[in-house]
Amino acid sequence: MTPDPSLPSVPEGHEVYREIRDALTRMALVSTHQTLRLTPLAGGVSSDIWQAETPGRTFCVKRALAKLKVTADWRAPVGRNRSEVAWFREAAKIVPEAVPAILGEDAKAGAFAMAWLPPDRFPVWKALLRDGTADPSTARAGGDVLGRIHAATADREDLAAAFANDATFHAIRLEPYLEATGRAHPDLAARFAALVATTAATRRVLVHGDFSPKNLLIGPDGPVVLDAECAWFGDPAFDLAFVLNHLLLKGLWRPQRRGRYLDAFAALVDGYRAHVAWEPWSNLERRTAALLPALLLARVDGKSPAEYLTSDADRERVRAFAQPRIAHPPATLDAIATAWRV
Repeated sequence: MTPDPSLPSVPEGHEVYREIRDALTRMALVSTHQTLRLTPLAGGVSSDIWQAETPGRTFCVKRALAKLKVTADWRAPVGRNRSEVAWFREAAKIVPEAVPAILGEDAKAGAFAMAWLPPDRFPVWKALLRDGTADPSTARAGGDVLGRIHAATADREDLAAAFANDATFHAIRLEPYLEATGRAHPDLAARFAALVATTAATRRVLVHGDFSPKNLLIGPDGPVVLDAECAWFGDPAFDLAFVLNHLLLKGLWRPQRRGRYLDAFAALVDGYRAHVAWEPWSNLERRTAALLPALLLARVDGKSPAEYLTSDADRERVRAFAQPRIAHPPATLDAIATAWRV
């Protein structure tokens, strides 16, 4: 949650300013005559996010976009904001220190407000990893938070009904990451279709859907999780594979630190695995290990390519590593990490 220096504050006369101000007024966060400054925040592709400043108070406002800010034509239902707020509130019952406080929501504008976490005290994990700070204890804490959320929500019928967001999850995750990549690799299309079918049919826990370093702030009391608009009651393997994928890719971004990222990979798995009791670990690990190479390839040839994989050589390395492991998935995560270390 960092202000974007390339974007000015939203002018008071702008339509967006009026819409967000009206929403904040309905949330009782801004009074009619109170001054308000809205500054765009950097990093989001699926939502507009602003730092909102009033006399004596600073907080965040978020509103989902119908068309995501990527090159491909990628659209998703804007109602996902309601599920995001619901995910935060559910997670706050389990790991209150690991989610921002929700201050209000407004269905009319499709927006909600949450606590402001200053970047000097809550740096983004992605930025720390970029700079070579790959502390295994931080990764283990991230795995612990994810594992605690999954364990506390496993096989709960109330959450299965509340987060039956199959259409949204398909639109914002399964289609752009798996189906689109399968279309780009017709020889692997059947394997991608099988992964989509398995993931869509596995409904065991409350899934975050975008559990990645860009959405984890590392605060004084541990990780804080952001951006839960993909929330869905489904397969825990997706969350685990999604974050581990990023730790592998950081080894291409900063190859001299690959060993550090792989140590973080192992630590995150350990922190997570300690909480798995709703199914045999071997079953969950097998699904995760099958998804992981597919997600690797998706960050090269899907609708959301990793912005830091800029060289053809790096993209070809991902393809050469991922394709045979999609065709013949390994049974363990360690097998993937060991092969990636070479």
